Amino acid sequence: MGTTQLETVPEPKYWHLKTVLSNALDSEFAVGEILPNERDLAARFGVARATLRQALEQLELEGRLQRRRGVGTTVAPPRVGVAVGEAPHAWPGSGGDAWQPVDSSLRRPPAAVARLLGLPADEEAHAVRRTRVTHGQPVAAEVLYVPVATVPALAALDTPPGPARARAVLHELQRLELAGQDRSVELGSAPADDAKQLDRLPGAPVLVVTTRFVADGRTAAVAVATYRADTCRLTFDDNGVELLAS
Repeated sequence: MGTTQLETVPEPKYWHLKTVLSNALDSEFAVGEILPNERDLAARFGVARATLRQALEQLELEGRLQRRRGVGTTVAPPRVGVAVGEAPHAWPGSGGDAWQPVDSSLRRPPAAVARLLGLPADEEAHAVRRTRVTHGQPVAAEVLYVPVATVPALAALDTPPGPARARAVLHELQRLELAGQDRSVELGSAPADDAKQLDRLPGAPVLVVTTRFVADGRTAAVAVATYRADTCRLTFDDNGVELLAS
């Protein structure tokens, strides 16, 4: 990288630097590439290191940069789209699904999920855990809750816990005719389990997408997906809302 001095502008210097750095990321760096150290960057742009840090922190918040212990500051992967609008979709695990099954177990759903499923508070359901990874980085974690009554044939299957069990639940779901689904998005904070999967600290900001799947006139499953807020943004199109995640 050569030396570049910032122009005199009315906006805060760190904000203008953020724009200049963003352009440099697009033209000079590849995904995953490590940026020069702060001293070299500050010298290039003729700014104090405190100003540089402000700009880098803003780019990290916007999902353009990632800071990794023992590695440094790297260029974040590009964002990919995940539709959460009114457009028709398919069962989880269908062809083209970007999620990876982790495991499945029987557990009591959270109270809000149990209400959506119409289950008593003490009744267990299949809880399928899945993750979404882009460029080798986890960007979302999901738990799909499926009532035992939704997939009765699963009781006869002798499948051990783990990804195989998760795939078996997803396979049984796809035997049903999906009549519709609806989704909601809200801002939240990452609980300890999700934070660990997403390589974030507990309490880090996340976007929570809850999807209710309907079949045979009832709620057949509910998925609760947690996306890293630093790699997601919402956009609107003719079909509704689209969630973009790195």
